[in-house]
Amino acid sequence: MLVKTFSASVQGIHAETITIEVNVTQGFRFMLVGLPDSAIKESHERIISALEFCGMKFPHYQVIVNMAPADIRKEGASYDLPLAIGIMAAAGDVLYEELHKYIIMGELSLDGTLQPIKGALPIAIKAREEGFMGLILPEENANEAAVVNNLSVYGAKNLKQVIDFLNKKETIEPTFVDTRSVFFANQGHFDIDFSDVKGQENVKRAFEVAAAGGHNIILVGPPGAGKSMLAKRIPTILPPLTLYEALETTKIHSVAGKIGKETSLMTQRPYRNPHHTISDAALCGGGGYPQPGEISLAHNGVLFLDELPEFKRTVLEVMRQPLEDRKITISRARSTVEFPASFMLVAAMNPCPCGYYNHPTRECVCPSGAVQKYMSKISGPLLDRIDIQVEIVPVPFDKLSECTNAETSEQIRSRVIEARNIQLERFKGERGIHCNAQMTSRLLHKYTQLNEEASARLKSAMLKLNLSARAYDRILKVARTIADLDHSENVETRHISEAINYRNLDREGWAG
Repeated sequence: MLVKTFSASVQGIHAETITIEVNVTQGFRFMLVGLPDSAIKESHERIISALEFCGMKFPHYQVIVNMAPADIRKEGASYDLPLAIGIMAAAGDVLYEELHKYIIMGELSLDGTLQPIKGALPIAIKAREEGFMGLILPEENANEAAVVNNLSVYGAKNLKQVIDFLNKKETIEPTFVDTRSVFFANQGHFDIDFSDVKGQENVKRAFEVAAAGGHNIILVGPPGAGKSMLAKRIPTILPPLTLYEALETTKIHSVAGKIGKETSLMTQRPYRNPHHTISDAALCGGGGYPQPGEISLAHNGVLFLDELPEFKRTVLEVMRQPLEDRKITISRARSTVEFPASFMLVAAMNPCPCGYYNHPTRECVCPSGAVQKYMSKISGPLLDRIDIQVEIVPVPFDKLSECTNAETSEQIRSRVIEARNIQLERFKGERGIHCNAQMTSRLLHKYTQLNEEASARLKSAMLKLNLSARAYDRILKVARTIADLDHSENVETRHISEAINYRNLDREGWAG
């Protein structure tokens, strides 16, 4: 008998429907075709063992399985469950009349227990798009998949439960998640706050500007000045995720297998902090079967790179194109996969190997030329892509011991949201543009018309600091954000001056 079951293959952050055709005839062979990988080929043994624990036997006939379309590479053990159901249905042990209503996914243990899979959310989205009535998958993935409305999601514990459900001997209650209530209930809860930071008012202001416009920022200062402490708190002042952004972010983390059992929807902006020993592929994504890297896991959130010069130069250089295009394209011989990578880069570094160059009280002991050599580990093109460059100095004791209350993250966040709302209104007719940092050259010249005084101020800075054309654009974008925070329709001289002050590393003689 020929029976069809349906599953899905995740390509990038999207899923494609896979039809599993099973034909059981006279003979003694087991054949699996359709471009399966080694993990799928090994499913034969897992299925035999799982069926034995369920009190059933693998059919003693010739079993031919085809996974269509045959030109798509299938990978992973998540096809165990649909293969097992298809084989048993073709052998007559499972009712096949309603199999066309479901997409089935799940990895089998030897005792028949279902193990969680990756990519449950994009698979659920595809199931709804293709008009399937339901999705059967491991219980651990049910909350994640149930975010998709108008689709019945059945979370099963083991193979026997799925077989009994399809044979109408047992009922599995569909998992229900009120997406909007979950989304709004979990927003804005943080364990840290900007009010914890003493002093550093100029740096807080720089972070406010960066958050308001989605600008990349780098902090340069000695050990213990508070660089990491400040960076960890930037998600607390970013605008909350929209529902669309939350779904998009959850999809990426679902494909990477980063969604917890109790998590249904990511409601806070991601904050990724990879160690400086990270590889190129781990940062940007890749592998034999491309998976999202740290820059994609930071999509719609923050990527914090601490001790920036300690990263391998090749790792830093591969970020240059994603920082501009806000996506990363990974090409392989068989396929090309595109992952979104619209993240806010926050970097921190010491000014020199010993860490005390320009320190107000401690002397730098680095030899001559060491500061320039240390700074040269970060290329000019990469620094050009960082809009805000801020030098940070240690907080003096009298500031540390002050009992005055600093501004809270909520107060700063309210101003950031106001500025972002201005930008959303400004760019509502522009596809893919949501904040000032994303402006194209055309939009930049349209919305940053300078008066004569502001233009002269910018020209003087360009000549004195010998800035590139890209740095010129960055200054204008930051100035536009400062004007939005000031609720000013036009970019004034004071806005340009503040934006220029955020190019600390471009100052002549900064590194000696």
